[in-house]
Amino acid sequence: MKLSAGGRIGLAGAAVVGVAFGMARDAYGLALPNIREDLGLSELVLGIIASATFAGYLAGLLLAGPLAARHGSRAPTTVGGVSGVLGAAIVASAQSPGLLAAGVILAGSAGGWVWAPYSDIVTRAVPLRQQPRALAIITTGTSGGLVLLGGLSVLAVLGSWRLIWVGIALAAVTAALVNLRLVPRTRPAPGANHRHGASSLLGALRGPAAYSVAYFAAVVIYFTYAADVLDGGALPAGAVPAFYAGIGLCGVVGVATGTFVRRMGSSRVAGLCLGAVGVALAMLGLASDSLTAVAVSACIFGAGYMAGSAVLAIWTAELVPERAGEAFTACLIVGALSSVAAPAVAGAMIPGFGLGPLLVVVALASLLSGITLFLRASPHRAAVGEPRA
Repeated sequence: MKLSAGGRIGLAGAAVVGVAFGMARDAYGLALPNIREDLGLSELVLGIIASATFAGYLAGLLLAGPLAARHGSRAPTTVGGVSGVLGAAIVASAQSPGLLAAGVILAGSAGGWVWAPYSDIVTRAVPLRQQPRALAIITTGTSGGLVLLGGLSVLAVLGSWRLIWVGIALAAVTAALVNLRLVPRTRPAPGANHRHGASSLLGALRGPAAYSVAYFAAVVIYFTYAADVLDGGALPAGAVPAFYAGIGLCGVVGVATGTFVRRMGSSRVAGLCLGAVGVALAMLGLASDSLTAVAVSACIFGAGYMAGSAVLAIWTAELVPERAGEAFTACLIVGALSSVAAPAVAGAMIPGFGLGPLLVVVALASLLSGITLFLRASPHRAAVGEPRA
């Protein structure tokens, strides 16, 4: 069966984003206990390296726009694929903190290179009413990456954590080739960056930007320390792989984010996602010894995480449709700054505060932010895909 333009781009984007976000960016937290033991690193150093992962992501975000402006939106997705391959290979062979940091920075940059350009590719190559679904499919590719990451984590139990990164490198090669095969080249849009001032863009994105700060901080704390929490509990050895696979499987609900947005509005869906992430964090911090609580936490987080990512892409495209990629990038940069700061602050606080209490505090902040966003939402927002004036 021949795929439509939206189907081809959605499939390729889901593969690339799945590897960049569901695997390369989140694998560090999964392997954290093994890395600590193998390389003998302190909590502060581990936290700094976790922050460095998102510093690489931020660098990719900042560089993707200029590259797309010169060579088209597919060019950054290609660079992101190469970054994922090389970064994963370096981590797999790292024998020192410096080399480990270099690898995770390069692998982490893949997400920054690839995610935002797909907003421009979709808005230029996919019919208007199909755009929310295409954007949701691309973002929800992270779920597939997490499922694969959960399967690869079995290798850490049976062999070495380095095998996880070997698998990520191979997956990144495959996704990059799919992307080159299915995504059409797009020419740079001349003058696109000069049609409106930066102040007008920031003014339109106040809601999504504020959401990005809370959402990305909560998500990065969850992924960075989830495996650490489970490893210190009384759960069976296979709990961590199952945990990541559960997040990915439950995250498939993100495909329906476009439908939720049409019925409720983007800001209300975003508020619900923050609330879900907060509940998942609280359960992880308060009941990490309970297999049932951990399983429920993974499912709730998977749904909130994936729908939360998808709604940001849809929300920014809704507010600034003529500059969708630029708007999405602006919010991702805000979120990346939050992601860089959160693990470093957490790493400094854990020795005196404790990991469980820290997760509960972050959970409360996420819950309160979600409630505020939901209550302040306008009930009459136009959805993406509906006719615009």
